[in-house]
Amino acid sequence: MKYRKMDRASASQEYIYGAGDVDTISYERANNGNKTLEDYYALPDDRRAELIDGVIYDMPSPSVDHQETLVSVLAQICNYIRNNKGKCKALPAPIDVQLDYDEKTMLQPDVVILCDDKKNKNRCIFGPPDFVCEVLSPSTKFRDSVLKLWKYMNAGVREYWMVDTDKKKVICYFFEQGEEAMEYSLEDDIPVMIYEGKLKISLRNIGTDNS
Repeated sequence: MKYRKMDRASASQEYIYGAGDVDTISYERANNGNKTLEDYYALPDDRRAELIDGVIYDMPSPSVDHQETLVSVLAQICNYIRNNKGKCKALPAPIDVQLDYDEKTMLQPDVVILCDDKKNKNRCIFGPPDFVCEVLSPSTKFRDSVLKLWKYMNAGVREYWMVDTDKKKVICYFFEQGEEAMEYSLEDDIPVMIYEGKLKISLRNIGTDNS
């Protein structure tokens, strides 16, 4: 298995493009929004979106690679939990996560692992899951690698993965060991650290070469 360590700033910087004007505006909006869960629940049923610090962000339809990756990660986690008679739940998007217990943030991560059943409110997960995986897409890379990274780290998520099928790599944070990231190739068997690395995820053959 080949991997390299990255600090949080380096991992995030890769997905911040150009002079950063648009991204700066997005970040400032995300910390000064006035939308609440009332606005979020008032959205039409066919409009998928997230609420982050009072700002509503639309979520475009995912690509085939995105969904293939999501299903693969989810299936391998579910198989591990079932084979080991685990008590945690692995759940796919769309599922609401009221990350900060407040009225200004509701996320829809691609895959979560929830081990504390008290956070299962049926309508949503109330509080941080143990594990989150986001599959990056061009329209969400900044949000996933900067805004949501910051949110997950500070809310108490134990482990966060960002899967980039275009660049064929996975950036993993195990926040219980600090802010340092580990970067893996899709050719690696990638350890899930909330299970002490006993579960390893394989994403070989995920992603297409469109060049």
